Amino acid sequence: MAWCVRFMPGVIRSTISSTDNQTHSIMTLHILSQQNSVLNKFIAEIRDKRIQKDSMRFRRNMERIGEITAYEISKTFSYKPCVVETPLGEASVEMIDEQIVVATILRAGLPYHQGFLNYFDDAQNAFVSAYRKSTKDGKFTVKVEYISCGSLEGKTLLLVDPMLATGSSLAPTYNALCEKGGTPAYTHVAAVVASEQGLDYAMKNMPRQTTTIWTAVVDEELTSRSYIVPGIGDAGDLAYGEKI
Repeated sequence: MAWCVRFMPGVIRSTISSTDNQTHSIMTLHILSQQNSVLNKFIAEIRDKRIQKDSMRFRRNMERIGEITAYEISKTFSYKPCVVETPLGEASVEMIDEQIVVATILRAGLPYHQGFLNYFDDAQNAFVSAYRKSTKDGKFTVKVEYISCGSLEGKTLLLVDPMLATGSSLAPTYNALCEKGGTPAYTHVAAVVASEQGLDYAMKNMPRQTTTIWTAVVDEELTSRSYIVPGIGDAGDLAYGEKI
């Protein structure tokens, strides 16, 4: 089971928060690594600068983390009973009763996305091309250039991106997807590594009543270039090679 906290803007709580009259300002966060499992091995390997040199292994570990996260998220879905015919009779099985769309940001998100698709193999898919446009003072804005998606209206959106650093690409990506495909009934934001700043930004800029955040691990610091520390480095470069 995922380790779960609820948090409000400006603070990440290490215990379950009260949900009385403050429910409107609370969003649920699941930190998967807080409970020891085989996930720890995959996190260690994507962090290890020696193992990172094997890009195929890096991609596979990202995929594995996506699979584990998909399994945990699946526990929150609604289900309906279905009857399947076996060679010897009939069996009743509870099946997912939600229309799932898995969306990711190119290119770093592709291996992680594949992990989700391995488990939700009948899900629809969406892809977004977004990048940081830097300014002379070292700051940057996020530009969304390309969106490929079907209808999201009333569906369950899994917005998966390996790194939730500043969070500044999350809201524009979500908004662009909604503008193109409609508003999902519920959104699960999933990351491999998240920063505290990125989580706080997501809390302030995503719909709180209809969003849950999942991350394998949370790191505290960001560099001046908005890379997570200790983090893993550039996920896209590690998976597919350095870009010019």
